[in-house]
Amino acid sequence: MKRAAMMVALLGTIVWLAHSGWAQDNSKPAAQPSGQGTQASGQSGAPAAPAGKRPPQAKTQPEFDAYKTAAAITDPAQQEKAAADFAAKFPESELRPVLYKAAMHGYQQANNADKMQEMAQKVLTYDPDDPEALLGVSQVLAERTRDTDLDRDQRLGEAKKDAEKALQTVETDLPTSGYPPEQLKQYKDFLRSDAYAILGALDFDQKNWPDAESNLRKSIDAFPQQIDPIAVFRLSVALDMQSKYPEALKYANQAVSLTKEGTAAGDAARKEKDRLTQLTGGNASPPAK
Repeated sequence: MKRAAMMVALLGTIVWLAHSGWAQDNSKPAAQPSGQGTQASGQSGAPAAPAGKRPPQAKTQPEFDAYKTAAAITDPAQQEKAAADFAAKFPESELRPVLYKAAMHGYQQANNADKMQEMAQKVLTYDPDDPEALLGVSQVLAERTRDTDLDRDQRLGEAKKDAEKALQTVETDLPTSGYPPEQLKQYKDFLRSDAYAILGALDFDQKNWPDAESNLRKSIDAFPQQIDPIAVFRLSVALDMQSKYPEALKYANQAVSLTKEGTAAGDAARKEKDRLTQLTGGNASPPAK
């Protein structure tokens, strides 16, 4: 949940800045052409960021006021209802997926995976390239698909396809104009880290150890500010299964340091560490760069 909270915090800043932009746009109706974001970024002295979409905008003041009211809600069920009511009242609004994404975050924070996936799929009906919604669907499919599911292969195939697509659209589908470059970079890096973690988990479950190792390394490297302990643990096991014991022990030690004893992840990491300690005599090599 810490990594989910980090994503919400990063997005919260971006959304707050977007609010200011929408409010400004609405106060100047003549300045609302679709090319506005590009024009504004071109006037800045800072290096141009990779091309992305302009931020969504309200077309009228009543639309923006209704959006602000809905966006202030924090209970996920009420967020979902507010998003549906807003979409019914403003069926052409660019802000509809923003509100459904807020509900997606709310359900994610509440550990309600089914509703999180439902909200992510709702976002994708408006924007099929949204990287965060793609990862929301992909994550739930990857984590909740069981070997006994009749559509197992289809679900896992969809999870992989969505994660791979998110890696592409993170560069093209996020608004760039008007956002602090460092904040935007962190947000993109976080999404990349999640995408590679999902791909690594899919490889891990299929015992494709070399690909699991590669994707899990990319996940860890993409967002070192907040490392996913599950990705570290899985990387340790992937290395272990390839007889790379000293390096596997190094990551097992790291997984232990990132988890608490008595938790599922913590106990698994400690068992892996004990196994590798016996195999290596406690000699761990530094992780390869």
